[in-house]
Amino acid sequence: MDEPTQTKAAPDLREVLAEERTFLAWIRTGIALMGFGFVVARFGIFLQQVQFVEHAPAAQAYGLSLWFGTALLSLGVVVNLLSSLRHIRVTQQLNQGQPVPAGPSRLAVFIALFLALVGLAMGIYLISMSGSANSHAASRAPAMAKTLCSDHV
Repeated sequence: MDEPTQTKAAPDLREVLAEERTFLAWIRTGIALMGFGFVVARFGIFLQQVQFVEHAPAAQAYGLSLWFGTALLSLGVVVNLLSSLRHIRVTQQLNQGQPVPAGPSRLAVFIALFLALVGLAMGIYLISMSGSANSHAASRAPAMAKTLCSDHV
C-alpha cells in the first residue's frame, strides 16, 4: 500500500528559460535571413528600374540578386523550421529529465558555412559586376561629356 511512487523531477527552470531564449534567438535569425533575402532579391529589380528610367542600355543583368535573395529567404524558412523541431525535442528531453547533450549545434555550423559560401559568391559577383560597370561607364563617358558640353553652349 505504501509503495514509493516515482515522480519525475521538474526540469530546472534555468535550463527551460535558457532553451526558450535560444529558440527565440533562432527565430530572430530566421526572420533576419528572410528579410535580408527579400531586400537582396528586390535590389536587382530596383537597379533594373533605375536603368529603365535613365534610358540606359541594359548592359548588366541583375538576375543573380534574385537567386541570392531567394536562397537567403529559403534559408530563413529552413532555420525557423529546424529550430522549431530542435526546440520541441530539447523541451521534451528536459521534461523527461534526460540530459541535453552539450556540443556544437549542427544547425548553427551549417548556417555559418552556408552564409560564408553565399557571402563569398556575392563578393565574387560584385567584383565581376564592378569590372563590367567600370567598362560600361568608361564607354559612356565620351557621350556624357559631349552632352554636357552641348548643354553649356
